[in-house]
Amino acid sequence: MSFIDKAKNKAEELTGKAKEAVGDATDNQDLKLEGQADQGSAHTKQAGENVKDVFKGDK
Repeated sequence: MSFIDKAKNKAEELTGKAKEAVGDATDNQDLKLEGQADQGSAHTKQAGENVKDVFKGDK
């Protein structure tokens, strides 16, 4: 996984965590769920990149 891909996925994850926290603090369920979805998407992308790395021989 390239550094840029890792950074993008981490940024998406952190954005999701922030949205979830703000949604929780303001009792905005939609924002909280959107944050959780962003985090899930980031984790899925990271997992996919890790699988590609295994087949490329990268670690």
